[in-house]
Amino acid sequence: MLRGTSLEVAPGELVGLVGENGSGKSVLMQIVVGLLKRDGGEVRINGKLGYCPQEPMLWDKLTVDEHFELFARAYELDLEHRDTAAARLTRELGFERYRGYRVEELSGGTRQKLNLSLALMHEPQLLLLDEPYSGFDWETYQAFWEMSEDRRDRGMGILIVSHLLAERERLDRIYELRDGAVG
Repeated sequence: MLRGTSLEVAPGELVGLVGENGSGKSVLMQIVVGLLKRDGGEVRINGKLGYCPQEPMLWDKLTVDEHFELFARAYELDLEHRDTAAARLTRELGFERYRGYRVEELSGGTRQKLNLSLALMHEPQLLLLDEPYSGFDWETYQAFWEMSEDRRDRGMGILIVSHLLAERERLDRIYELRDGAVG
């Protein structure tokens, strides 16, 4: 249960939200993005929102490229933007060779790369990442932080939700969720 939880992510900030498993971090994110109904308070989002859930929302029988096509339609992106974004993101995260693979053929780490890429492909102003690097190898983990810092430097607000943030020095601010409240 969340109580009086308040947090802010400004443009050009890389912010962390930490808390123990079961503290309500994922519930808070689902409320912010509208997947769960809130029973009070308000949520204000300025600009386009990107959301990378802890559990990837992917379809096993679709290929990586079919996911890019599906999400491009949902984001109302033209073909050129879709193709450019897919090429850039698969290159940045090192999974270009899997573009023709169905999700059911991908490792957990590669599924998470796709999950993150889909949240980024429309270049949102605010990006919410719930345990975004789960399953990443060391190289991809480093690429994740480079991508995050680059996008922050270009003005994107990013919230990284995790039960453990080892890279605290990379963050502009950290919130801690404990007993349903941010402290």
